[in-house]
Formats: sequence, structure tokens, C-alpha cells
Amino acid sequence: MSHYLSPDIPSPCYVLDEKLLHRNLELMQYVQEQSGADIILALKGYSMWSAFPLIKQYLKGCTASSVWEAKLAAYEFGREVHAYAPAYKQSDIDELLPLVNHLSFNSVTQWQRYRDQVAEAGVSIGLRINPEHQEADTELYDPSAPGSRLGIRASELSQHDLTGVEGLHVHNLCECDSFALERTLEAVESRFGEQLKQVKWLNLGGGHLMTREGYDVEHLISQLKRLRETYDLQVILEPGSAVAWQTGPLVCEVVDIVENNGPIALLDISATAHMPDVLEMPYRPAITGAGLPGEKAFSYRLGGNSCLAGDVIGEYSFDQALAVGDRLIFEDMMHYTMVKTSFFNGVQHPAIGILREDGRFDCIREFRYEDFRSRLS
Repeated sequence: MSHYLSPDIPSPCYVLDEKLLHRNLELMQYVQEQSGADIILALKGYSMWSAFPLIKQYLKGCTASSVWEAKLAAYEFGREVHAYAPAYKQSDIDELLPLVNHLSFNSVTQWQRYRDQVAEAGVSIGLRINPEHQEADTELYDPSAPGSRLGIRASELSQHDLTGVEGLHVHNLCECDSFALERTLEAVESRFGEQLKQVKWLNLGGGHLMTREGYDVEHLISQLKRLRETYDLQVILEPGSAVAWQTGPLVCEVVDIVENNGPIALLDISATAHMPDVLEMPYRPAITGAGLPGEKAFSYRLGGNSCLAGDVIGEYSFDQALAVGDRLIFEDMMHYTMVKTSFFNGVQHPAIGILREDGRFDCIREFRYEDFRSRLS
């Protein structure tokens, strides 16, 4: 029986497998050592702070997309904090400056509005650039799509004196390989070559899925080394998915089985509330031991437990007929799940736990009615 089906693990539950996280972090440490680049954790993809004691042994810090993420990084991670957001209010800047080491602006107007205050605080200033080069497969996650609100294009940046700007920030990848990075760097160097010679650091954003099986890690290292040596830059990567890639499942339970043009198994999780990328990307998450519809003897549609009609996870087949109380293991559910969950419909929120390297399971958090109530007033 899978160790994720231990009776110690409640249902539903996100289960971080500490051994698998350790494996990912060791690979990232190798990339840092061989390339000279720094890797920081993107909290927008993975902010399970109970795992920070392990992660901060390997990564240089965190990148935050908001004041609250910056506080989480500063208070719970305790190493470098880098920040970027599409736009800042004055109150955001006031709160961020005591927390962050790097702060990147999305527009020239924002930079010009706050640059004196940021410089006086001793925080390194960066500008997000738009290489106008597309690599993301899903439009929802493509920062370089035509008409994007994210980043400054070369035609605009070339008009300005960059005195006081210490870094550039580019992010256009989404679960991409190192060759997508190489193509992106060609676009960046072509459009922003002069600016690269003027700054101290280049943040390459996230989307570098270096922990995925088959990723060419040595090619990544060669690209980072070339960049550092050509421009004498500190190079920074800020992956989110890659840190938590394949580090644990969402365990759930069959609650009922109904019939309507075939059997539908209703689960104690919700796609819209607990794994929203299933509907937003969309994609079909893997289930341990399950196959495609018709591949195995018993096929089912799997549905969530909210009132949203489209709260359907997908169609799967199994060797044995499903029964009420059976548990299913949705694989690779650590990144972009917990950070995007909601209390929609008041459905039971999955617990959060860690399967330790010695085999012990620690239930870190279980959610109660009071958590649901406190979301609103």
C-alpha cells in the first residue's frame, strides 16, 4: 500500500514528501555551485512556510509579489527578499522597504515616482523588461503576449537614463526547458544589450523547470555561466514550480457514486476550490494507479464537492470498481495548489501535512469552521 494511504493521513490532505523536496533542493544547489547563479523561491508558486527550515538551507531567499508575501519571506524564511509587483501604492512602498533587498518596478512611471525613496532606503532597484518573446503555451500564463501589462518594452526603455537602476528583471517562461531560456536570452540580449552592460544583476524570473525528468541541467548551467561572464552580472533565478515539482500529492476520498451517462465519483475535494489550475490551464492531473478512460476495466468521471456545475476533474479508469471510502492520490499537488485555494462554498479545506524522511507523518494544519468564518466579516 502507498505510504500516502496511511491511516495517519486525514482526507482530504496535501502531503509534502520531505525526501522528494530534499532531492529537488540538492539539484538546485548543484546548479548554483556550477553556474554561480543564485536561486530564490517564488512564493507565488509555493509558500508552504512549514517547509522553509529545509528550503533555506539551500536557496538564497524568496521573491515576493506583494507586501504580504514579502512579510512571509522576511519573517518566516529570513534570508534575502526580492519583490516585484505590477504596481505599488505609496503604502506598499512604505511597508516593503524595511523588508526587501531588491525591488523591481513594472513601469518607468512607477520607478520615477518611488526611486528616490527606495534609493535612500538602500534597496537595490530593478526594472522589469518585456523581451516581446513568447514561450508559454497557455495564454493565461504568458507575460510576453501582445498587449501584456507586464514589463517595459525596449522601445520605451531606450528613451531613459537608467542612473540608479542596478538590475533588470525578465520573466516570460512557464514550466519551460533550458532551450526556451536560451531563446529568451537571445531576445533579451538583442533588445536590451546596452542596458545589460549598465546593470549589476539580471533576474531571469521563474518557469525554469529544472527538476522535471529530462530537463537538460548542464545546458542551463552553460547558459547561466555565459551570461555571467559576458556581462559581469549577478544572475538570479526565482522558480516556484521547480522547487515543489513532484514533491507530494493531494489525498482524497470517494464520498458517493452517481449515474448520468456513466458513473460519476464524487470526491471530498473540489477542483475549483483546491486545484483550480485543473480548470484554468486546463490540465488533467495524474492519479496513482489510474489510466485514461477505457484503458482499464472501470471508468469514471471524477467530480468535486462544490455546487459549481463544472467542478469536474476529469475522466479516469481503474483496475477495480470504486467504492465509497476509497482513497485516491492526485500526484504532484504541491505547487500552484495551496497558494490558490479558496473556501468557496464552505467545503472542507484539505489539511496540510509533511511525510518526514524517517517515515513519520506530521499533520501541520487542519482547517476548521473558524478559518472559513474569518475570511469574511
